Amino acid sequence: MDNEHREEMETEEESFAEMFEKSQKDTGRLSPGDKVEATVLKIAKDWVFLDTGRKGEGVLDIKELTDADGNVTVNVGDKVTAWFISSRNNEMRFTTKIGGKGAAAAGNAQLEEAFAAGIPVEGVVEKEVKGGFEVKVAGSRAFCPFSQMALRRVEDSQAFVGKQMQFRITEYAENGRNIILSHRALLEEQQRQEKEALKETLKAGDRVRGTVTSLRDFGAFVSIGAVEGLLPVSEIGWTRVKHVSEVLSIGQEVEVVVKAVDWDKEKFSFSLKDTLPDPWEEAAKAFPEGSFHNGKVARLTPFGAFVTLASGIDGLIHISKLGAGKRIQHPREVLSEGQEIEVKVEGVNREQRRISLSLASVSRAEQEQSESMEAFRKASSEAPKGMGTLGDLLKAKFPKK
Repeated sequence: MDNEHREEMETEEESFAEMFEKSQKDTGRLSPGDKVEATVLKIAKDWVFLDTGRKGEGVLDIKELTDADGNVTVNVGDKVTAWFISSRNNEMRFTTKIGGKGAAAAGNAQLEEAFAAGIPVEGVVEKEVKGGFEVKVAGSRAFCPFSQMALRRVEDSQAFVGKQMQFRITEYAENGRNIILSHRALLEEQQRQEKEALKETLKAGDRVRGTVTSLRDFGAFVSIGAVEGLLPVSEIGWTRVKHVSEVLSIGQEVEVVVKAVDWDKEKFSFSLKDTLPDPWEEAAKAFPEGSFHNGKVARLTPFGAFVTLASGIDGLIHISKLGAGKRIQHPREVLSEGQEIEVKVEGVNREQRRISLSLASVSRAEQEQSESMEAFRKASSEAPKGMGTLGDLLKAKFPKK
């Protein structure tokens, strides 16, 4: 057998295998409540046509996939999650939820099916009651506890009243007279899906946008959607931050850099500082050695005083340079925090981000003293030779009798 015939037979075998696999797939019948991942085939005026991998087309009311402004939220080729409702004339009806606009009118039977199959239901939060909210779903009244309305506690519970929301039925009893709902269950499922997607893309060094969820003495927690991480106080800015609340507030949107990712321990850390210009890039130019500047005493330590020269730039006056020649036990004997002072730059180490300072008054006094000594030495060295000592001069003036 030549190579050409062999290739033709192999191609036919492959085609037959694909057809057989497809025919096996097509024979899989759906039962009401079955969940499928379908591909959008076509978007018409009233319907979205789906490919579910089975014989016949699936259809979904277009209203279920439109936003508040009436814009369709999917495109041809997109994947959607839907639940099978019924089949008629080789056409399969699907829904993304029960009880909402565009979904089939649901009675107790469909709500029970939604409970058994985990299909989301849509309802309107009618009022706040003891322990939670009363929700109207497909003509039935249901109850959603406070703890099941959101991922975190919401201060203003009245903000939910009047809203149309999706829920999962967590309990269905007494023929629909006792229905318990959870919106949080859907949020957690969405979060899990987003987290799986993030595992493939999120890495250290990425810039991401997030929302501040809580403030602590040691930093702030920031949510970037599916995950929440710590923004340490040391990573909030280039300047020293005493109180996080001075810089950040709950609900504030921030851009941060991902510093560390640990999916096993579910720990993530961020930096706001890394998104800001590094003030030390220009420090050597702005504060050259020997220059004088005004600054504010930021903090006192046993070994010296830190002085803020500019935002994010602090210099150190060592304790040995504070006593004007006298030994002191602590910088507070000379300076106080918040005090405005003039300093002289003694040295700049950009790599170690250090600037050595001294008090301008002490430096000027030392400089004047040094200049006086230098002038005296110069005058002495320029005095006429042979004049002798003072004793010789006196002897010359008052000779012995």
